[in-house]
Amino acid sequence: MTQWKDRLQVFLFPTETDRWLGLLRIGLGLQVLLYTLSLRADWNYLFAGPGEGLIGRALPEALLSTESPLLPRLGWIVMLATRTGLSESTALSIVWWILLFAGGCLVIGIFSRASAILAWLVHLCAAESGGFISYGVDNFMTIGLFYLMLSPLPDRYSPDQRWRKLPSKNPHLLGFFRRVLQVHLCLIYFFGGVAKCLGSGWWDGSNLWRALIRPPFNLIAPEILIRLKYLFPVGGMHLAIGLTMGMYLFAFIMIVLNIAAFGPELGLAPNEKLVRATSRKN
Repeated sequence: MTQWKDRLQVFLFPTETDRWLGLLRIGLGLQVLLYTLSLRADWNYLFAGPGEGLIGRALPEALLSTESPLLPRLGWIVMLATRTGLSESTALSIVWWILLFAGGCLVIGIFSRASAILAWLVHLCAAESGGFISYGVDNFMTIGLFYLMLSPLPDRYSPDQRWRKLPSKNPHLLGFFRRVLQVHLCLIYFFGGVAKCLGSGWWDGSNLWRALIRPPFNLIAPEILIRLKYLFPVGGMHLAIGLTMGMYLFAFIMIVLNIAAFGPELGLAPNEKLVRATSRKN
């Protein structure tokens, strides 16, 4: 029993540096910036109230209230702003600038904890209020920002750490948060893989073919796809999804999460890997 307890402790609390945390912070900051800038022209149009936008946030927020009245939404922020005399359009623009500011702070590494919390909260509000237009990228951004705001920030690569001269973080605590992120991603890929295995379209390539020829994802002409059919087995990788289907933000957030969870050691020299492995055994 003691042996299993020790193994579980080693698994859950491995010794880690904050390299992965720095990668996660910068990557998510860039993701927030790209996400915000991509919606700049349509932000008010997508999230305006009834009669002002494309669909408006009223219906998604009404449906959200039936599921849980406590989930945050843009309507709360707009309501508070309008009570101070601001217009709805101005309130939505302020929200956009707040999200942009939070993303920039994460990239630079200033006010890291507050910026992570702010980015998570504002993005969650936007994702919930835009339920009809949100997709996988919003879910994974919420997941990534949630782990970031709970992680032991700031990391050693941020100005926050240098200015405040904080002591080094507990390597076992850093290892725990990284391990939880790893397990979460493994579960996501496992169940996603099981779901695909149950459908014949993922075995014969027909699902991938339909995805690549259906607007607005048909960036590559069908005749070129036929010539490159032997590359289909690797077409489901995130980089390929971004390049062939135009889902750049989705591809980027998945690459960021995977690099932070599994890839920091790729840049280590062989002797550093040996030291890391030895420290874990001890």
